[in-house]
Amino acid sequence: MSEAAPAPEPWVLYLLECAGERLYAGITNDLAARFAAHRAGRGARFTRAFAPLRVVAASQLPSRSEALKAEHALKRQPRGGKLAFLAGCGTPLASAALPRD
Repeated sequence: MSEAAPAPEPWVLYLLECAGERLYAGITNDLAARFAAHRAGRGARFTRAFAPLRVVAASQLPSRSEALKAEHALKRQPRGGKLAFLAGCGTPLASAALPRD
């Protein structure tokens, strides 16, 4: 009898509020670790320049491919569109599941 492979971690499209009221969108399969990396200056160049303050929204997607497509579409949106896009995208994560300072 073979062991079942562990279920892959779901991919998450997330939106950060950064210094200067800027928004940053990204994807990950470990939101807490990725947010910690951004806060420590090991994330994207954008978040090194504009320190991330908090996760404002996150949405689970079924695969990395879907997450990349959603991220690309999200980054093309104006600020209001980014917030509206995440509100209707995938399965929103409960605010208790979002990383805090």
